Amino acid sequence: MSNSMTWQKSSFSGGGDGNSCVELAATDGLIRLRESDDPGTELAVTPAQLGRFLRGVKGGRLGGA
Repeated sequence: MSNSMTWQKSSFSGGGDGNSCVELAATDGLIRLRESDDPGTELAVTPAQLGRFLRGVKGGRLGGA
């Protein structure tokens, strides 16, 4: 399934063709995320779930102990 999707590299991943970036693809109402160094492993979330996660990160609510 991943081969037919169009993956977009995160703008925060820097330039070049290295394997240290986050990629996203939208399909079937879901947002799929993967790391370029492990493209066989994907996380699928709804746009609302991703939005809540990003708001939590930006708001500093996901800090570790």
